[in-house]
Amino acid sequence: MLEKLQNHLNFNFPFLTGKKLLLAISGGLDSMVLLHLFQQIKFPIAVAHCNFQLRGLESFEDQKFVQDYAERNSIPCYSTIFDTNAFAEDYQISIQMAARELRYNWFYELLEDEKYDYIITAHHADDNLETFLINLTRGTGIEGLSGIPSVNDKVVRPLLNFSRDEIHDYAKKNEVLWREDSSNATTKYLRNKIRHELVPILKEINPEFLSSFQKTQSYLQEAQQMVEDASTLVYQQVAREINDEIHFDLQKLQQLPNYYSYLYHWLKDYGFSDWTAIHDLAESQPGKQVFSSAFRLLKDRSTLILSPNTEQFEGNFYIEKGQLEVKIPLNMTLCKVPDISTASNSSIFVDEDKLVFPLQIRKWREGDFFQPFGMNGQTKKVSKLFKDGKLSLFEKEAVWLLCSNHQIVWVIGIRADERFKIEDSTKNIINISANQ
Repeated sequence: MLEKLQNHLNFNFPFLTGKKLLLAISGGLDSMVLLHLFQQIKFPIAVAHCNFQLRGLESFEDQKFVQDYAERNSIPCYSTIFDTNAFAEDYQISIQMAARELRYNWFYELLEDEKYDYIITAHHADDNLETFLINLTRGTGIEGLSGIPSVNDKVVRPLLNFSRDEIHDYAKKNEVLWREDSSNATTKYLRNKIRHELVPILKEINPEFLSSFQKTQSYLQEAQQMVEDASTLVYQQVAREINDEIHFDLQKLQQLPNYYSYLYHWLKDYGFSDWTAIHDLAESQPGKQVFSSAFRLLKDRSTLILSPNTEQFEGNFYIEKGQLEVKIPLNMTLCKVPDISTASNSSIFVDEDKLVFPLQIRKWREGDFFQPFGMNGQTKKVSKLFKDGKLSLFEKEAVWLLCSNHQIVWVIGIRADERFKIEDSTKNIINISANQ
């Protein structure tokens, strides 16, 4: 197995050579074999162990086992203790999801703080099979059937080509010690139920089932890559990225057969799940929207516009006299200056003595009006300003107003107000800048 792994690393993971590696070690069979193998290959390694406090005293005995092994073998060791149950309850997620979230967040912190290059985990071929079957039972697309990726950002899984039996045989032959996780024996969890009840039946039907599965999955991965390539080509034709928005040209999209599949592929990572609503949105009247937890999709004439959901910043915000900057709801700076330079959409100059503090930052409301800069004495509704500028619904909803004593000083990023402009008699000038 050692020689097979060395060849596998040389051929498929040459980028690991000479890198500092952080091995995720639970103390169980798979991870202890991973650790033993990488010791033989002489990679610069360290060990990271998570105590999730899910099995009482056993969890702390696992932690001590890993720490003692690392100390005996002069391997740097990092360990941490999580209150996994509390985290799962706070965020209303399963114990398994909570453990995964805590684990990988901590791993990435270690990478950055301790200057390691990659996280190495002990996932193997049987793990891949179990994940495939879990996704299959829940309903999934080709991506969910393509398996655990061998490389995902900084996470590398070099044992995916090896079976649990191979790993167990290596441990026995090389006298590798490990800790048994008592929770692995129960069928309380879906993965264990599949491992102990379903997979043995499949292997009984076909003793070479795992090998056949790996071939099938490689074909699925090739098909998935074709999907990715086609999706990228179509995206380049129909999508435009404008600031933090993505505009999809519906006229071009609807010329494609089954274009909803492309929309699904592009939108699934933004938290959308009501695909029927998105299907209907493409055929609906302008102004209709579909929301995810953090994003929304707007039908705007012949375009679908994906944008962050800005509702989290609803309300009023204030700037006190002498305050130099604000961070919420947008980044703004205020600075006294001796004279003026050229103003822009993101920066204005105003007469400080005309301002009444605290200044207010708020969303525009129907009926708001102001005196646009350069239009002496003439007022204009903010809504008319938007209409003249042909702003989309998203663009209008993203607009903030800077107000003084209920008067608009600046439609931020668009137009300043005439009433607060610099004049010959102005003694105190303030430059106000905003980055939305």
